[in-house]
Amino acid sequence: MPMPQADATRERKTFYDKIDHANCTPLWEVLHALVTATPNTPCRPYLWNWSTVWPWLQEAGELITAREAERRVLVLENPGLRGRSRITHSMYAGLQLILPGEVAPAHRHSQSALRFILHGQGAYTAVDGEKVTMNVGDFVITPSWSFHDHGNPSDQPMVWLDGLDLPLVELLDAQFMEKGEHERQSINHSAGDNLARFGNTMKPVEYRPRSRTSPLFWYPYERTRAALETMKTHGSQHACWGYKLQYTNPVTGDWAIPTIGTFMQLLPRGFKGIPYRSTDSTVYAVVEGTGRCVIDGESFEFGPKDVFVCPSWMPYQLEADEQAVLFSYSDRPVQQVLDLWREAF
Repeated sequence: MPMPQADATRERKTFYDKIDHANCTPLWEVLHALVTATPNTPCRPYLWNWSTVWPWLQEAGELITAREAERRVLVLENPGLRGRSRITHSMYAGLQLILPGEVAPAHRHSQSALRFILHGQGAYTAVDGEKVTMNVGDFVITPSWSFHDHGNPSDQPMVWLDGLDLPLVELLDAQFMEKGEHERQSINHSAGDNLARFGNTMKPVEYRPRSRTSPLFWYPYERTRAALETMKTHGSQHACWGYKLQYTNPVTGDWAIPTIGTFMQLLPRGFKGIPYRSTDSTVYAVVEGTGRCVIDGESFEFGPKDVFVCPSWMPYQLEADEQAVLFSYSDRPVQQVLDLWREAF
């Protein structure tokens, strides 16, 4: 005869308590939470308004120097992941400020990083002995385990969006970090060498890749913007995202960063996208224009220098009041190589 429910419950609890001492747990009690019908992310949609965070960045500049902080950054934490220093489950985001005359000391780490310039011009970044001067809209890569430092010889503050695969590397327990021997690394390439070697659909004959990261680490906005404009003039508009380009490794045609997918898109004036969703939670930064992103029924009005996040599998629509240009990044390369990525529209 079947055991009475009260007795079965009591016996199961006794069993669970017994195996708990050996660090075991019954799968049947947690299976529903582990294997879900659709993504069940704790991430929530959110927008960081530039007019709100810019005064805080300026205040941070008065409280601590770039040298003291090593990197003076306001971390953008997803409201569903507070205290975990991440904007999505797998990606980190922060706004870094470097004031005139400051230097952010050289270091390197196993995490791959991008910086997308939001405010100011004239500051530089140096990667593996080559220095580039950055302007708004530029996309710059710091490959894994590459020494990098930043400086600002201009007369105005500079702010960029830092994006890193910190949570992914932490998940794999593969994080390493090393400080440079000197505050600034030695520069052994003239400005523009990197762009000349890899930015014109060609490469040096003797070049042999040392990693899967793009050897081109500086993608100037001027070129990206011109490509989008040409696409708009001669291409067809996508119903979800207007005109969209993917940053690539010019040698292989693959992703520019193996763990972080990066994109730039143009929304024509009056654009109203149809609902779109994908399994990669996506971080957006606005370069030009105004509009809104409607995420799972909630509307977020955006303007230049704003940052917003669209969580995994939540439907969202992009709309532009005036022509808008948006940069974005996500963990799509990792999901695709693992055969996990999905989209729907």
